[in-house]
Amino acid sequence: MLINGNDLLTVANENDFAVPAFNISDYAMFNGVIDISEEKNAPLIVAIHPDEVSHLGVDLIQAIRARAHRASVPVVIHWDHGGSFEQMLTAIQSGFTSVMIDKSMSPFDENVAMTKRVVDAAHVVGLSVEGELGTIGKTDNEAEDGTDDIIYTVPDDAVRFVEQTGVDSLAIAIGTSHGIYPASMKPALKLDLLREIKAAVGIPLVLHGGSNNPDDEIGRSVKLGINKINISSDIKVAYHDKMREVLADTSLREPNSIQPPCIAAMQVVAAQKIDLFDAAGKAALY
Repeated sequence: MLINGNDLLTVANENDFAVPAFNISDYAMFNGVIDISEEKNAPLIVAIHPDEVSHLGVDLIQAIRARAHRASVPVVIHWDHGGSFEQMLTAIQSGFTSVMIDKSMSPFDENVAMTKRVVDAAHVVGLSVEGELGTIGKTDNEAEDGTDDIIYTVPDDAVRFVEQTGVDSLAIAIGTSHGIYPASMKPALKLDLLREIKAAVGIPLVLHGGSNNPDDEIGRSVKLGINKINISSDIKVAYHDKMREVLADTSLREPNSIQPPCIAAMQVVAAQKIDLFDAAGKAALY
């Protein structure tokens, strides 16, 4: 059931749902998101950011591929927020089935040039490519890179970007930020802008910074054309908050005593996202 991102998201695009892209940072988290996806009969994108790749090591990707092949639901292994062509080559060589090249903070022409270079290389070997246009905010120092001021995606620019690069999916900026929103910050998505962009480009659209957003806005964004939503902070907070609680018992030392309740706590959050994105049961479409 290991497939590329385009094969996965084309079905989501045609059937008006979004696939969760869960960022994992250890093998226990990976097994947890696979298991809950199988339980919910939902397609899955396993997202791994360059910082997470540096922690896991690329050799682990072969084990992730092996488990994905045995899964009862379709699985994509996705390099999240790639920053260079060299990283994209590493992703291709180590067994990812989808890559994201993120040059959204560069001028438009530079973003197009690098994204097209990645598309040309990845498509030759059957990998799909996600690009990004516009910028995502950043709420804290633990979050992925972002900007203080969001630069919203312009629909006409999105059309030119897709035409000139040939990307399979496009991450857009409609008001989200990476990380967990502080109490003083109220996220608000520009859903009318999303509607315009979707009508203009038609391809699967991606929402980054999907953690900690109001459920009603996220749910509406799915029905307006978002087909992939990245969730990192929400599941990591659930996982590590429970781990801190468990580790308060200093007599525990074995992983099978410590990690199962942490994975279970993470799966509660993951299951809620799967339902919110209307992905539960959608593995039957593949």
